[in-house]
Amino acid sequence: MVTMTGKERMLTALACGQPDRVPVWELAFNEESIIKIARLFTDDVPPVKLVHEMDLDERIKLLDTLYMVARKLELDGLTSIHLFNTQIIDNEHIRDDWGRVYFVGKEGESIPIQGPVSEPADLKTLKIIHPLEQEFMMLMLSRERLGKDIAHVFHISGPFRESWAMLGSIEKLLYYYKKKPGLVKDLARIGTDYVLESVDKAADLGADAVAIVSDLAFNQSTMMSPAHYEEFLYPYHVEINALAHKRGMKVIKHSDGNLWPIMDRLVESGFDGIHPIQPQCMDINQVKAKFEGRCCLLGNIDCEHLLPFGSEQEVDKTVKETIAAAAPGGGYIISSSNTIHPGCKGENYVALVRAARKYGGYPIQIND
Repeated sequence: MVTMTGKERMLTALACGQPDRVPVWELAFNEESIIKIARLFTDDVPPVKLVHEMDLDERIKLLDTLYMVARKLELDGLTSIHLFNTQIIDNEHIRDDWGRVYFVGKEGESIPIQGPVSEPADLKTLKIIHPLEQEFMMLMLSRERLGKDIAHVFHISGPFRESWAMLGSIEKLLYYYKKKPGLVKDLARIGTDYVLESVDKAADLGADAVAIVSDLAFNQSTMMSPAHYEEFLYPYHVEINALAHKRGMKVIKHSDGNLWPIMDRLVESGFDGIHPIQPQCMDINQVKAKFEGRCCLLGNIDCEHLLPFGSEQEVDKTVKETIAAAAPGGGYIISSSNTIHPGCKGENYVALVRAARKYGGYPIQIND
């Protein structure tokens, strides 16, 4: 088989095809995790800070450290994120241009806790924000530093997260599914329009794929019923996927949790790949059996216990078993079951990548 570039591997797998080897990609690396992995290769690393605490030069230094890691490990794809314009309120809180307030934990995860909308009347005074090119700096720098042989994926919040950020409460949004469905749909429309503009901008700047990121499920089941997904999210997912495909990009849907109740409709809405097939609640053998040829599967390598606490030998074994289950026939991209967060051992992530190279060549031939 002809040797492919990382971009070719990613796009082939996202089209449910069989590349020369299983592609390696991650939805995200946290600031601290970038530095932990980089220290395995160099001492020239920046100090650990969260992105919103960094000035421009520090952000670029962190990104260049990430690009060094991507080159050393020969990653097939890299995700760029929105670098939003935010104002620091205090050590734990920031505010974005919509007026949404976020709690920022020590791992850097930003959780909306206060929004500009409480009632339908608030929509009349809501200032509509549009994506700015400066927010796509990471995508532009990634393409400049890494070139076109790696797949560039752009991370975009989905309409579900955009909606509950406007309210500052996921519980309130789900309550309003029943009590104020009109407001929910208005928020979904505002959020979707912002996502569509972001998709267009990402395409203009050379992204090969977009990842629509918002959790829709717990380990037990989805946060909303299939009927509520159908009414309040499915039509907007169809819109987003149609535009991305029109612009020549693939679309990955990220959601932790048990997606089985809505999995068929996620695929039917046009998502090319589903991430991360969380191992605590979804058996990748079963998912592969049902959706082979219909969508690409991404992820499934446990970052809750294995990557933080396991041995390199255990990582190797899990990667081997996962590739044997999910990779035959194509349509699989290996990654963690969420992101490479600060709890993950840098050595274990490197072990994941090396095991993927060892076992992931096509045709898959793994012997017990």
